[in-house]
Amino acid sequence: MNNRNRRKNTGDDTLFSTQKQIDKLKVALQDMRYLLSRNYAEKASTDLVGNHYRLKARQIQALRGASASELQIQNRKSKELRISDLKSKTIYLDGFNVLILLESLLSEAYIFEGTDGCFRDLSGVHGTYKRVNQTQRAIELVALFYKKSQSENLIWIFDKPVSNSGRIKEMIVDFAKENHLDWNVELEFNPDKFLAENAEIMVSSDAWILDNCKNWFNLVGYLIDEEKLSVNLVKMF
Repeated sequence: MNNRNRRKNTGDDTLFSTQKQIDKLKVALQDMRYLLSRNYAEKASTDLVGNHYRLKARQIQALRGASASELQIQNRKSKELRISDLKSKTIYLDGFNVLILLESLLSEAYIFEGTDGCFRDLSGVHGTYKRVNQTQRAIELVALFYKKSQSENLIWIFDKPVSNSGRIKEMIVDFAKENHLDWNVELEFNPDKFLAENAEIMVSSDAWILDNCKNWFNLVGYLIDEEKLSVNLVKMF
């Protein structure tokens, strides 16, 4: 086992733990919602709001992830399913999105709840995925959800171009075999497009996928409540 985690960065406590900073982020998020709802471009809105409130780079990253327009929020909420809707269905998982978010949560990194009710973190793949100490536990949490949902099949979709995607596929396939789970793992060159076009029910917190998918389930929100997970949560609204 390696010693890697997806812990918070040095300085994150200063940016996200004080009430003063959280209040500033909440007001900034209101401004973002206003601008995006009036069709201002995301980058221009982020630059304007970030400069106005003198936000640091990681605060801006959190703000961007938590932001959405009124139309986006309504659209996403209208497609959100409950756990009871998943029985006997096939569920698609945005593999790296789900896995890294859970790894971050379990590593006590800051997790941000956005205006759409989705949870996001500040980690990323950046071309290479590296397994961390919390990877096994993250997969186990997905297994708990799978069993409780009574869904028929669960399909993990990973980015084929990302280095080590084959290794994480092998790890999940082995875990599924050992635990008699009806899981599949597929590698796709364009997983976002694949999920939006092919998944009747999918799990992701990626904004573009949420806007373009058919239906989605808030897996991380469910696990936080159902498994009573300890979370370093920043509620942005």
